[in-house]
Amino acid sequence: MALDESELKNYVEAARVASSVREIAADLVKPGAKLIDVANAVEDEIRGDGAKPAFPVNISVNDVAAHYTPKTNDAAVFGEKDVVKVDYGVHVRGFIIDAAFTVDLGSENGKLVEAAEAALSNATSTMKAGVNVREVGAVIQKTIEEKGFKPIENLCGHSLGEFLLHSGREIPNVARGDYVLREGDVFAVEPFATNGAGRVEDGAYCEIYSLINMRNVRLPQSRKVLEWLAEECETLPFAKRWVDEKFSEGTASLALADLRRQEIVRDYPILKEINHGIVAQAECTVVVEKDACRILG
Repeated sequence: MALDESELKNYVEAARVASSVREIAADLVKPGAKLIDVANAVEDEIRGDGAKPAFPVNISVNDVAAHYTPKTNDAAVFGEKDVVKVDYGVHVRGFIIDAAFTVDLGSENGKLVEAAEAALSNATSTMKAGVNVREVGAVIQKTIEEKGFKPIENLCGHSLGEFLLHSGREIPNVARGDYVLREGDVFAVEPFATNGAGRVEDGAYCEIYSLINMRNVRLPQSRKVLEWLAEECETLPFAKRWVDEKFSEGTASLALADLRRQEIVRDYPILKEINHGIVAQAECTVVVEKDACRILG
């Protein structure tokens, strides 16, 4: 079923904002720059342009594939030879554009970055109504492997729904899956390429959460944080530093620990390549049409 006019209008507006975000982020990712400054600039641009972040900007470096967002007062800076993935989301009334790009600061991993970008281009060229996602995954896998690297097999693209970053369907990065694409499906397509083993595992660092189960809580500080999250973020992921800014670091830490213990929020630890391989990512959001897919942003 094709998108209706109002849905498409929201996606187009989110894509416009996402385009300006990419330009700003690409200019700021430089050796010696602070990751927190890039994150703040990206999220401020989204909010200042009339949209909202669909999730905290991920700024994942080298063997970290995903889910690194800076903490409050984060002192981390980009190194001279870092490979930096900037993964950002924009939503307008719940309609999400999810996009990412990789910056090779040392100019030593250009072929790895090209592998991810070529895989994305070839994947989106393959997508149309009636195509099995296994075929799309096979194209991603073949493209990356032919360039001498490995796709990360336990990461994947995902369908997008209204206020849902992952709405149940996957675009695999290897030849796997059985879902057949339908007209009107909206997907984030995100190949990951690595010179490592081709798998990721959870790391210890975690600054991203999402609300998964709204219910009454006893502690007053937890209740205040929960009410704010339900109104501000709904079901979309949020950064602990956002909660720090609204309340305080102490209140945020106590409340999130309490809410996590009660399984009201879930956490998203960083994802690291298991053999410490360097990871590159490319991503865009598409809508599936009868004879092709339309790149939204």
